[in-house]
Amino acid sequence: MSPLQLSFMGIIALLGVGLYALLASRNLIKIIIALQIMTKSAILALVVAGNATGRINLSQSIALTVIVVDTIVAVLALALVVQIKRQTGHLDAAKLTDLRH
Repeated sequence: MSPLQLSFMGIIALLGVGLYALLASRNLIKIIIALQIMTKSAILALVVAGNATGRINLSQSIALTVIVVDTIVAVLALALVVQIKRQTGHLDAAKLTDLRH
């Protein structure tokens, strides 16, 4: 197997771990972590594909932009989780059916 194939197998495994964690958990913080894992696998795929095609500079700059945006989204999501915890007293996503309080 080539290093490129091994890299993509690792990326698919990382994506699978994130997807499993997303589907298996109802805790909002664990859901955010699962989404972060899935995003990191997409960033890794972008960099590996850029390296394979010889356009590593372009893929690294796009990956850096995605990392910055992803960090901002994660911080906002965690801020919402803190507010949900203060309002409802729990972090269970299944219990968040009533949006009015």
